[in-house]
Amino acid sequence: MSTPFFERWFANHFINRIGHKAAFALAMLLCVLWSAAAAVRTPAEPVAAAVPREWPSEWDGAPLRPLALSDVEQRFADRFPGAIGRMTDGTQTLVMREVTQPTRMLHPAADCYRALGYRIEQVRLERDAQERLWRCFVAQRHGAQKIRVCERIVDARGTAFTDTSSWYWAAASGQSHGPWQAVTVARPI
Repeated sequence: MSTPFFERWFANHFINRIGHKAAFALAMLLCVLWSAAAAVRTPAEPVAAAVPREWPSEWDGAPLRPLALSDVEQRFADRFPGAIGRMTDGTQTLVMREVTQPTRMLHPAADCYRALGYRIEQVRLERDAQERLWRCFVAQRHGAQKIRVCERIVDARGTAFTDTSSWYWAAASGQSHGPWQAVTVARPI
């Protein structure tokens, strides 16, 4: 025995459920289409594919001497979207990376040091004598000498990042344009 009230309630309830599910499905479809469009769109500015032929010959006025990459570093560099160079001014080691596209292969130096068994402490942002902002930390392994490490990433327009995750999302979303230069400076303290 059915009454008109229950029939109307059932019909309205059923239609509302279908409407909500249809709206949810449409929202999901729009998200998928937006993601696909973002993945295939071309950047507003072309990313330079050129890798530096020559690394800088000096850093902050001090002459640089190139250092060979280790076998592990070279294997990593072979897959890296860009180029990696290692050099020293006699007191500190610089690792320079020219990055041609957003990549998760560019990760924080602290992650590398932790993977090598270092303890990371005193993480902070600092400005150098040239007023450049760096993310710095102190690394120490098993009571050995401490190493002070500072890093930053600069895009083609001069915008600097001290956090690789912020850089990655800015680059991946087209808010930062390459090529990018990532510099890590390490010196014993």
